[in-house]
Amino acid sequence: MSGPIDVFDPAALAARRRRALALGPETFLMERAAEDLVDRLGAVKRHFAVAADLGTPSPLLRALLAGSPMIGELHAFGPAERADVNAVIDPEALPFAPESLDLIVSALALQTVNDLPGVLAQIRRALRPDGLLIAGLFGSGTLMELREAFAIAESDTLGGISPRVAPFADLRDLGGLLQRAGLALPVTDVDRVVVRYGDPLALLHDLRRMGAANPLTDRRRTPLRRATLMRLFEVYAERFADPDGRLRATFEIAWISGWAPHDSQQKPLRPGSAKTRLADALRVPEGKLPGA
Repeated sequence: MSGPIDVFDPAALAARRRRALALGPETFLMERAAEDLVDRLGAVKRHFAVAADLGTPSPLLRALLAGSPMIGELHAFGPAERADVNAVIDPEALPFAPESLDLIVSALALQTVNDLPGVLAQIRRALRPDGLLIAGLFGSGTLMELREAFAIAESDTLGGISPRVAPFADLRDLGGLLQRAGLALPVTDVDRVVVRYGDPLALLHDLRRMGAANPLTDRRRTPLRRATLMRLFEVYAERFADPDGRLRATFEIAWISGWAPHDSQQKPLRPGSAKTRLADALRVPEGKLPGA
């Protein structure tokens, strides 16, 4: 049986992160995700003795969590481009011992692993009973405008299309993956961020400074043709401009959380175990369906 398809090129991802550091990183999305994660964690009223920041490409999340009374030890595991990590790791093969962590957090990292179901299963094994995972990753609606504009521009100028924008996971699929990994009480929700730009070139510059330029294994390896770029600008302006002429770009941050199972957690009731009829609870007469 074949393994997961390598959608993302790890060498390209590392090169994109190094270039972002050299250019001066654009951090507004990372700041939003890190602050949101800290707020979400703050709603959980408990102490986590040992926590790990997994794969986050910026030290910002660790800095925000440092000194939190909710967390005892906080370790960072991530890419080599991040100087403050305790260890550089392969995101597909986590180094954690079974039941060694009480909390795993991650911001804008897990969307580029090739085997997300496998990584979630490894996270589940690494969590102690009643341990928590909270992660934010780019969702399927991210850069939907750019994806459509690129497809039309390449079709018009090259007679076909190539992968340009990553196929990020759908929110409903993420919920299923949490359950498949064995995490209890799974929760998913989405934060949609719409950013407005003067022109598509400003968006492309921001993506480079985020380290988010095309990292796909099947990407076109030749430089973008001028005719294609000009057509991209035309399509984007035609389809995604606001009345004032500025252009929309959507970033979708999908939030996932789940707990390692523990006896203290709430359990769903067995089917048929209810002792009160729905009609009685709603205080309405019980009737029959038409034709029954």
